[in-house]
Amino acid sequence: MSKTAIITGISGQDAAYLAHFLLEKGYRVIGIGRSLENNKLWRLVELGLLDKIEVVSGDISDATFVLHIMAKYKPDECYNFAAVSFVGQSWVVPSVTMNINTTGVLNLLEAIRQMSPETKLYQAGSSEMFGRPVESIQNEKTEFKPCNPYGVSKVAAFQLVDIYRSAYNVFACNAICYNHESPLRGMEYVTRKITDGVVRIKYGLLKEIRLGNIQSRRDWGYAKDYVEAMWLMLQQPAAGDYILATGVTHSIEEFLSTAFELAGISDWRNYVVEDERFFRPLEPHQLCGNPQKAKEQLGWKPKVDFSNLVAEMVRADEQRILRI
Repeated sequence: MSKTAIITGISGQDAAYLAHFLLEKGYRVIGIGRSLENNKLWRLVELGLLDKIEVVSGDISDATFVLHIMAKYKPDECYNFAAVSFVGQSWVVPSVTMNINTTGVLNLLEAIRQMSPETKLYQAGSSEMFGRPVESIQNEKTEFKPCNPYGVSKVAAFQLVDIYRSAYNVFACNAICYNHESPLRGMEYVTRKITDGVVRIKYGLLKEIRLGNIQSRRDWGYAKDYVEAMWLMLQQPAAGDYILATGVTHSIEEFLSTAFELAGISDWRNYVVEDERFFRPLEPHQLCGNPQKAKEQLGWKPKVDFSNLVAEMVRADEQRILRI
């Protein structure tokens, strides 16, 4: 008998790739999202999944809705991606960020406890939880020091998962995910802003790209690699928390240089402007994750390296532009 999985935040990058991954394994997939207009579900359309999953409109910050969904489907697995996931937005709407990112997780945990205790929960955490760590490379024991409302909301959710796991024996796992990109990344993220902008510059559709601090460094991986690790977490005999990262950092400047070179443009400096409007109020320290636990316990490691990731994103955005 096939398994049933609920994926919240179904319109997002990770949710789309995970839905594809689970369908290939024979799962029944129910996707939940607040905004389900076709333009919001473009990732599912691009992957050819829209008619292969059941899509339900709802908000995980609504406790009654979450109880109803968990009672109705009693899924084997639930993957929570529903969130205000853009750090910049969390400064603009901090209360909304806390309501969705933290209270929403509490609602899921309570619904599982009350309605479907056999359901296994995956909670998407973030390297932003570490914020400004002392250690240059972080592991699962590194102290959380978030420096934005998004990071705070994810720390609170992480701790709720730990509490329900200990108090009620809920099978719930936290992933501390470092930046993971793909051609399905949203335009509000710097990586997609770069690859889309580079291609538009190449074809004369744009003159410049305006960015924040290009010296910022990130541990960038490939989203399709990371969703496999998310699934593996829920296949283990016991629930645990894992860092999902590459263990290598690159600067935004390196991302720019690589993307422009792939597009055949020699000097990126002629087309990039650092704009103070895009600087964060507090810039995190270098965030670089140690994925050793995931490698040892899950048998997982990233497959796509930095240069191939950038190349795939540039290629996909070029194909999009040529279709216009």
